[in-house]
Amino acid sequence: MFIYTYASHEDEAGLCSLELCTLLGQPAHGGIVASRLEIPAGRSPFVKRRIAVSNEADSLEELAEQLVSLELSGRSFKVLFTPGDEPFSFEEQRQCERIAGAAIRGKADMRNAERLFGLTKLGGRWRFGPCEENGAVWLKHQDKPQNYSTALPTRAARAIVNLAAGPVLSGKRLIDPCCGMGTSLIEALSMGISIVGIDINPLAVRGARNNLAHFGYSADTVRLGDLRQAEGHYDAAVVDMPYNLCSVLPEAEQLELLAAVRRLADKAVIVTTERIPGLLERANWRIAEDAKVSKGSFTRYITVVK
Repeated sequence: MFIYTYASHEDEAGLCSLELCTLLGQPAHGGIVASRLEIPAGRSPFVKRRIAVSNEADSLEELAEQLVSLELSGRSFKVLFTPGDEPFSFEEQRQCERIAGAAIRGKADMRNAERLFGLTKLGGRWRFGPCEENGAVWLKHQDKPQNYSTALPTRAARAIVNLAAGPVLSGKRLIDPCCGMGTSLIEALSMGISIVGIDINPLAVRGARNNLAHFGYSADTVRLGDLRQAEGHYDAAVVDMPYNLCSVLPEAEQLELLAAVRRLADKAVIVTTERIPGLLERANWRIAEDAKVSKGSFTRYITVVK
């Protein structure tokens, strides 16, 4: 079993819930999810910590007895209490850490530990195991050399890519046919996801290539082209529909774009500034799930279609 803690702003709560349910196969509730599915803590922009449960018991004392046999091969360690579904005061949390830590044969190091362990109480039982913190790599991706003012935020882009890819990445091929400055491409590549980008705007392609190179990714990931003439087949597409003042598409062109994506991919995550169920249906897409992300008065609708 794996235990994941997560957090999101209320404006992104719907996207967070949808992404975690997609990745972990369990609904997100109360800031913590228990799942048998294993993903790195850094895949989701909302996950804070992952505990790979190795020991569990009905009482902390019983758990401590189990930890006596833990083998660390001389490496230092630190125990991190992780809030579960019962309230513990700050001092109670530190005391729980001390009890578990005292049972482990090894050198405790609060600053530069070689091994991190998580401790929590969930469903009436104490759980303990190796702990992984989220390194929040997407925060570094905010500092791109070139950007659109209306580009997807990196946190949302990462979650949307995860909606498209699902929990298993092996063998998956994605496409971003309106890639703009490459925000979604960078998030996908940083997770080891195979993806290609297309854009009809040469300035966007140039900007995307510069951004990719800035983070050490190949500029060949993106090419200049018209989606409607694209060939090949992909497991999923990420489509941020053009919506700024220079890129507003008439309904007929939106339908062409959506139909072209239908031809290229088995699944897509469509980002729009208004709901378009009629257009999606006419393009032969079926809506599977949806969510929205707001920033002030500006709202993006995220629709998963198959």
